[in-house]
Amino acid sequence: MFRLSAVRLSHFLPGAFLLLSGLAAAYVRDLSVFFTSLFNVLPTLVLLLGGAYCAVYRRQRELFLMITVYIAYYLLDTQTDFYRDHGRVREDAAVVFHLVCLLLPMLFALFGAWQERTHLFQDMVARFAVLLAVGSVALGLEQSYPQALLNWLAEIRWPALHGQWMSLIQMSYPVFFLAFVVLVVQYLREPRPLHAAQIIGLVGIFWMLPQTFILPFTLNIMCSQVMLMIAASVSHEAYQMAFRDELTGLPGRRALNERMQRLGRNYVLAMTDVDHFKKFNDTHGHDVGDQVLRLVASKLSKVTGGGRAYRYGGEEFCLVFAGKTLEECIPHLEAVREMIANYAIQLRNQESRPQDDQQGRQRRGTAGSGSVSVTVSVGVCERQPEHRTPDEVLKAADQALYAAKGAGRNCVMAHGQREKRGALRVA
Repeated sequence: MFRLSAVRLSHFLPGAFLLLSGLAAAYVRDLSVFFTSLFNVLPTLVLLLGGAYCAVYRRQRELFLMITVYIAYYLLDTQTDFYRDHGRVREDAAVVFHLVCLLLPMLFALFGAWQERTHLFQDMVARFAVLLAVGSVALGLEQSYPQALLNWLAEIRWPALHGQWMSLIQMSYPVFFLAFVVLVVQYLREPRPLHAAQIIGLVGIFWMLPQTFILPFTLNIMCSQVMLMIAASVSHEAYQMAFRDELTGLPGRRALNERMQRLGRNYVLAMTDVDHFKKFNDTHGHDVGDQVLRLVASKLSKVTGGGRAYRYGGEEFCLVFAGKTLEECIPHLEAVREMIANYAIQLRNQESRPQDDQQGRQRRGTAGSGSVSVTVSVGVCERQPEHRTPDEVLKAADQALYAAKGAGRNCVMAHGQREKRGALRVA
């Protein structure tokens, strides 16, 4: 099942930036001695730093992706060094190049789609065994049957599909295509920065290989960029884990704390709580409770007036309005409160869940196995001169939230307000 709603352009931006910068650097003809020396050590430096980063966070999949790319770089770099020094290629250059073109996308897709398991040591041993087995077989073939292997690799098996533009052996193109399909399907099933980086990295490898002996330092630059994409994806996901709530997709408590340090002098904070949330869990189960939280989060994320929603914890959310006054924010809070109150969640059996958003929209108007209504209470406070820190404003908004609960719920209450805003929804 594809999760198209979770696809984000931001997943692809770091990798696309690194790919474009690598392409630009590869086409630079005249390089200074400094950059020439840097490009010679860059892949090794990236592997050491990125590999250490992956090892610290126990990200074995990313580590083996980087090792696979580096092994291909080492094998091809040996050939390009010989070519630059002697003006001709080594006798085994064609066999080594064709094997790399065939095995690199295969192993890249394999390690990219190989999910990490609970037993990290066993998983590491299994990955290393696959890498060792494939490398040993390739080395044995290269040493024993160079000409026969070269003829077999270079043979055109599908003449109707062969084109003059093909600069790699024909067999490598279906391998690249299958690897690309595997990585795209993996991303659509589980959209993550890592999976997006793998797709862009494979594109970079596909562009790099035909240019290996043509553009100087193409191999060094693009292999470094692909490994950087993988390391950057680890950093991106680590940031998301620390600053974004996994259930709702909203920024989390840590992101809120950082935002509160940069609010300036004029701002409004609103605390929001789901009414009778414990009843949802006790009556319908935690799955429905999670569904309620996701619904509320999705509606709060659409608040207008310059507000930004955060998951505070449990069933509580915080809305931040920077540079706003209380009078400016109240209408927008009322609007989002009413939007949530007027939405009915249809309860269905898990076996009959819709396959995509379109089916879900079509089913909402039909009779289901029941529905539940959700309301929220909102407490809001504007920063006053007596508030020395944002925490004091947040505490005042929390007190206003308790006042909204006491006033009958499903309403907006400002700090110091005695009469509730908004009306109770009549079923």
